[in-house]
Amino acid sequence: MKGTTHLTIGVAIGAAAAAHYPFTIVHAATYLGVAAFSALSADLDGPSLLSSKASKLSKWLHGLLLGGGWLLTAVTAYLYISDHYVDIPLIIACAALLLLGLVVRTGVIRNALVSSVGAALIYGGIAYNMSWLIGFGVFVAWAPWLKHRGLTHTVWAVIAWGAIALGLEKQLELEGLMHVAVAGYLSHLIADTLTPSGVKWLYPIYKKSIKLPFL
Repeated sequence: MKGTTHLTIGVAIGAAAAAHYPFTIVHAATYLGVAAFSALSADLDGPSLLSSKASKLSKWLHGLLLGGGWLLTAVTAYLYISDHYVDIPLIIACAALLLLGLVVRTGVIRNALVSSVGAALIYGGIAYNMSWLIGFGVFVAWAPWLKHRGLTHTVWAVIAWGAIALGLEKQLELEGLMHVAVAGYLSHLIADTLTPSGVKWLYPIYKKSIKLPFL
């Protein structure tokens, strides 16, 4: 399903939680934010609303690498033709840029950018002794490299997400936050189960997709 559909479902879950639990503006915003993010998080394993900015940046970096490589190649050629001057470091630099631009795909750059955010979260968790933040960082850093609709779309990922959310709930002392996060994450998997591709809920134990293609 489209990211906007997952986001809409997540917002609805967050709104329901905000109406159910004792209301304050801060609490309502937290429920909405956690539910919406949870509903999108399973798609960190591929292009999604959460990684679209990184994808755009990766395309820009990809073009910059190729453009810089060709520019340095042109400068190297001009220096050689005009003065028979050979600059070894310049040749190495243009070769490196061209190779990076040709070999590294935009998806790899995007994944690396998302993983760098995860690494920053891990560092923050270690620095401030927040185990849930370390777990969250590991999830963010690891997910982009997985096959789409693979491990992030399983019951195991739901359990891991619940453990992360439980730590956040305890830190914020906000009742029901774990249930909201799990409901948001589950909504994504259930919605994808209703598509023709289905979801491998028990992967890698059971590798076939479970489908309920009603939509």
